[in-house]
Amino acid sequence: MHFVEAKGILTGNSGYYGMNIYRGCSHGCVYCDSRSKCYQFTHPFEDIEVKKNAPELLERALRSKRKRCMIGTGAMSDPYMHCEEELRLTRRCLEIIYKYGFGAAIQTKSDRILQDLDLLDEINRSAKCVVQITLTTYDDDLCRILEPNVCNTKRRIEVLEKMHARGIPTVVWLTPVLPFINDTEENITSILNECVRTGVKGVIDFGMGLTLREGDREYYYAALDKHFPGMKARYIQKYGNAYELPSPKAKELTAVFKRICKSHNILSTPEDCFRFMRELPEKHTQMSIFDL
Repeated sequence: MHFVEAKGILTGNSGYYGMNIYRGCSHGCVYCDSRSKCYQFTHPFEDIEVKKNAPELLERALRSKRKRCMIGTGAMSDPYMHCEEELRLTRRCLEIIYKYGFGAAIQTKSDRILQDLDLLDEINRSAKCVVQITLTTYDDDLCRILEPNVCNTKRRIEVLEKMHARGIPTVVWLTPVLPFINDTEENITSILNECVRTGVKGVIDFGMGLTLREGDREYYYAALDKHFPGMKARYIQKYGNAYELPSPKAKELTAVFKRICKSHNILSTPEDCFRFMRELPEKHTQMSIFDL
């Protein structure tokens, strides 16, 4: 990893801000879109860029804002990758979010988030905290291939359980669904049944498929060659160089997804899930000592 002095930390507007403390990732997921060349990485993806002044930038930004809102993190790079174990920059930023009365929406695949459960609980009590967990593959043997350097699916389900026990709302990203690999009704149903059991508020699906761009595509195809011989040729024959690669079973899988979510009152459209995650109701906002 290497350290940089960032010029800013928040993106977005007064209704919702995004924040990425790290750039790159060590989880090694074979399908990761963040590897795409369009994001203009100037360093190897696994050489994590650390915004070492992120907490100072965040405190300066939030101190000047009078309107409280939700702050999201994890959209581009997981805030709980391996280096967070040592650096604890995500925790320091969450402490600042709590200090100034803002809410937090955190996206991760890692059980390291449990190290900050006490703080997430406090944010949820004073404002609002939403924890987002990615679940792609119920089979843990397959999970180790697709997402090799991060905790397995069963452990992530335990994270959902612990959040639910604390009353912290959760959203699951059921994406990507990889054609001919994890696009089975058994896989989708098994994941959704766990979402029901653990009281998940919403599930995000973008059409039961995968997207590939330059940079991401090459890395993904190399993984196919290594773990699924002959699969790359099958992809090229079916999809060519397309950006969107829907599963051939997308219609059937979407029907299963919609049925289970509807019967258990789980939010099931990206729009509804994002609206929930970005909303900080007035009843949650409170006066901070910094407003006095």
